[in-house]
Amino acid sequence: MEKNIDGEILNVPRHVAVILDGNGRWAKKRLMPRNYGHKAGAQAVEQACEDIYNLGVQYFTVYAFSTENWKRSVEEVTGIMNLLRNYLVNSIERSNKNNMRVRVIGDRTALALDIVDAIRKLEDATKQNTGLNFTIALNYGGRDELRRAMTAIAKEVKEGSAELTDITEDFISAHLDTAELPDPDLLIRTSGEERISNFLPWQIAYSEFYFTPVLWPDFKRADFVEAIRYYNKRDRRYGGVK
Repeated sequence: MEKNIDGEILNVPRHVAVILDGNGRWAKKRLMPRNYGHKAGAQAVEQACEDIYNLGVQYFTVYAFSTENWKRSVEEVTGIMNLLRNYLVNSIERSNKNNMRVRVIGDRTALALDIVDAIRKLEDATKQNTGLNFTIALNYGGRDELRRAMTAIAKEVKEGSAELTDITEDFISAHLDTAELPDPDLLIRTSGEERISNFLPWQIAYSEFYFTPVLWPDFKRADFVEAIRYYNKRDRRYGGVK
């Protein structure tokens, strides 16, 4: 979709995904504990939802907590989970006010029961909203997602509800956590790292990548605009020739 952004006509990606990186380094620069950075990062996500929707993006997905993040200190993980609890409870009113639909992807079996219940309530409360589609990847790992999808498909084949010939790329996509979402057009990673860290490996097969040294809590509307400008310079051929 083309949109006039700050006097410039730009093609805005339909779906933007972000690997939120740099919260800990942001806090360290300020001689504060890592969870101080995570709190600032959570606040940045709230502002980002407003900014990115106003820029014309329809789907926004963030990598909030990976299946590997459990390896961090108990103090840090506990702090992140408590931040999540507060966000999930407070987000219902804010999301409905902004007409935003919220989904959570990832394996919920390792999460505390109160968090799982809060996720269900938030998703149910916002499922009729027609504005920004906001997705939070929580206890998410791309390989784990594929494992869970393959397990479900194998069960269907074994029980006779699916045949081996049914297993197309679309069939696999329909068994992923993101079955209701289009694939990301643009993947952003903050803080200067240049890897995908097990985030949406199937879905980003043809996404454009934008890496920036900006730490996530410092990532503002102007940074999104710069990422969209970069996206506009790419020639998306999907394996073909123009």
